[in-house]
Amino acid sequence: MSISVQEFGGTSVADSQKILAAARKAVRAQKEGNQVVMVVSAMGKNTDMLVKLAGEITDRPPAREMDMLLSTGEQVSVALMAMAIDSLGHKAISLTGAQIGIVTDSSHTKARIRTISTERMREALQSGNIVIAAGFQGVDQSLNITTLGRGGSDTTAVALAAVLGAEVCEIYTDVDGIYTTDPRIVPEARRTRRISYDEMLELASAGAGVMHNRSIEFAKKFSVPVHVRSSFSDTSGTMIAAEPETPDMPVCGAAKSKMEARVTVLGVPDRPGAALTVFSKIAEKNIAMDMIVQNVGAEGHADISFTVFHDELPAVLKAVEEATAQLGAEGYTYDDEVSKISVVGLGMATQTGVAETMFRTLAEKGINIQMITTSEIKISVLIERRFAQEALRAVHEVFQLDKEPPMPDDHRKAASADSQAETPDEIAARIERMEDLIIEDITLDATQARVTLVGVADVPGLAAQVFDEIAEAGIVVDMIVQSFGRKGHANISFTVPQEDLDRALKLAGELSAAIGCPPPRSCPRVAKLSVFGVGMKSHTGLSARMFRSLSAVGINVDMISTSEVRINVVVDGRDGDRALAALREEFADVLE
Repeated sequence: MSISVQEFGGTSVADSQKILAAARKAVRAQKEGNQVVMVVSAMGKNTDMLVKLAGEITDRPPAREMDMLLSTGEQVSVALMAMAIDSLGHKAISLTGAQIGIVTDSSHTKARIRTISTERMREALQSGNIVIAAGFQGVDQSLNITTLGRGGSDTTAVALAAVLGAEVCEIYTDVDGIYTTDPRIVPEARRTRRISYDEMLELASAGAGVMHNRSIEFAKKFSVPVHVRSSFSDTSGTMIAAEPETPDMPVCGAAKSKMEARVTVLGVPDRPGAALTVFSKIAEKNIAMDMIVQNVGAEGHADISFTVFHDELPAVLKAVEEATAQLGAEGYTYDDEVSKISVVGLGMATQTGVAETMFRTLAEKGINIQMITTSEIKISVLIERRFAQEALRAVHEVFQLDKEPPMPDDHRKAASADSQAETPDEIAARIERMEDLIIEDITLDATQARVTLVGVADVPGLAAQVFDEIAEAGIVVDMIVQSFGRKGHANISFTVPQEDLDRALKLAGELSAAIGCPPPRSCPRVAKLSVFGVGMKSHTGLSARMFRSLSAVGINVDMISTSEVRINVVVDGRDGDRALAALREEFADVLE
């Protein structure tokens, strides 16, 4: 008998009528011949109310006691849900995270799952029960209650689906699927039929709030199809699986991350290990950095810019102050009135022109770009927060994301229908590594050269002008990094095939002269190292590990760009093989 895991978020169980409606969905799934596990969040704003209560007692509640307090919200929900199913004439049993057997580490308020026991759940299912599991919680090895942090119930649901070998994990929420962007901002946004794991991971980190990245990491790692559906209707929703909706569209979605803050460390000595000092200080505080940009150094110094969640800025600034003093850097600046706009799509990997189109669209709206990072399937820009909604609408329109794409070919649908890549026994063997970092591969591309435009005026339209001219010449640009401008000027670096360097440099020189910039700089041979896998963003020490391994062998990093599933660095071409060997040795324990 197949197993169906259903997760109901807080808005889906906000009152007694909604709890009964959710119960009827579970009963219907059981009547269709499935064994059903429900994962339930706290009711409505219950968690917010508990947080407020704690704040009325103390400004600094102990993390352990916060977990004890917050876990009660889900215990109320699971008990009421079991009562609702009983009232409908069916058997149910409610279980806390501890009773299920979810064992986590001891990182209170943001614990990671270590193991999950399936024995009690399977016994209850075999007895005809619908199992009601409390989301968001577990226990550590000392039996202290822990909570999983943001998106904890989603994470619980996908993790249970993985260990139980469920055919699908249904996420019931107050929206009816994944949209091409936030429909509250862009009414023309379209609900997608399906989206790939990697695309969803990138959109989640870019600001799309329907699913949390940790739950998608689980889904990708264990090949669990995730079906996002409405709690209040029977619309088909969106399937998150291995294959995209269509391979023909370069962009599948756009997102806005509103509450970002930008930090720039100025005048970092341009030598191996300098960036490591900055990243290590932040990693020690278990804070995830998002956009990370290091551009090519000048006169022995470089600037490093990155973004973090707005709420974490005070802790980050303390770490940066320590790093600045230790390095002897010039200082640091920050801006807490910025937003990130991103476009995502697997089709970018094979289709050119996406970056130029995005930059030109923003330029036409008079919106200045402060930072740029690119990866194979995502382009992100940092802009002033007051322009964020206008920018999101503009990029959604230019990429025609409101248009329904053609249905995929039958052979593609057949391939994507193979949803369970591993048997339950094979999955069980990997349970102990459930939330470990997994590096899928580390690659070296030694075919590229670098061009850097120096001292470009930090005004709207210049990035669009640069890459429009490069594209018109038929030159393919891979990695693009624009650092935050100092004194009204910024550096823009990009990589091109080595055979196109002379043409790209000639164009860059003409452009520099036209806009009154110094002559461009270049490197005829660079090495691009890419580390990609699952858990890249949620494992906050990854960047520090990369730079530690490279600095240990005396290799300096010229450029950095990051995404949810990949970190790219550019080093001198002569150092490529040594850098690859160093990274492979560093990540040997997690390299598949």
